[in-house]
Amino acid sequence: MVSTTSNVLATIGTICWCVQLIPQIIYNYKRKNTEGFPELMALLWCLCAPFFAIFVVIENASIPIMIQPHLFGFFCWILYIQTMYYPPVLRSKREIIIRAGSFLIFEIILEVSCIIPLRKLYINNGIKFPALIFGIIASIFLAIGLIPPYFELWKRNGRVVGINFLFLLVDFSGAIFSLASLAVDNDDLDIMGLVLYLIVAILESGIFISQFIWLLRFRLFKREKKVDEEKDGEDNKEENVEEDVDISETELESSKSEIQQENFNLTTEKEFTFDDFSPLSTNY
Repeated sequence: MVSTTSNVLATIGTICWCVQLIPQIIYNYKRKNTEGFPELMALLWCLCAPFFAIFVVIENASIPIMIQPHLFGFFCWILYIQTMYYPPVLRSKREIIIRAGSFLIFEIILEVSCIIPLRKLYINNGIKFPALIFGIIASIFLAIGLIPPYFELWKRNGRVVGINFLFLLVDFSGAIFSLASLAVDNDDLDIMGLVLYLIVAILESGIFISQFIWLLRFRLFKREKKVDEEKDGEDNKEENVEEDVDISETELESSKSEIQQENFNLTTEKEFTFDDFSPLSTNY
């Protein structure tokens, strides 16, 4: 029997995974730009939503759990439209309508054609492996969807651009709370869920770490280096000033010596002029 603590933790995780994309959608709308947020990531997450929906409906999960993948799929669909409409992709409106409409039709056909027959097999005959297959496919799409952001990080030396950190934090929290719910009740451990939550938590923590390293490399260390360079420049400036002062003092002493030498020469010339040796001189 699942404990109350596990249910609470799982519910919090489910809520996080219902609304995590809202901050990203608002962020894209305000920026009118999706640079740094890969279109492929939005597409893969759109594809994973119907497979998750089939998985939870076949297993006759609770109503909130059934609602979660459909809300997630709806927000992924909006996000996918944004990545096509805003720069840098900028697809034509006709192409956006075709792509978005095709995805809706695909999702409806897939869910209706799979849920009705497979749910009967699950309830009447206890056959579970079809539901498990859909759950695995959904998990693969979700996990692979977190790989394209790493190519964006690589292009920008590890800097996170275009990904809203509130979205990332809420999504990461959903994985952590879901993991905690499994850890509380490990009698009937959900291996597939455990693997999925771990993959999501690890990949998203990698994005946080990448941004942190970028800040250290290009903000903190660069600022310290700039301060050191400014300090070295001031020290060099002081040394140059001292050298200039020494040179000025040397030049002043040299000038004094030259003036004294000129005065001495003038005095000598005055004492030993030709008139002093003249016969009419009164000195003789």
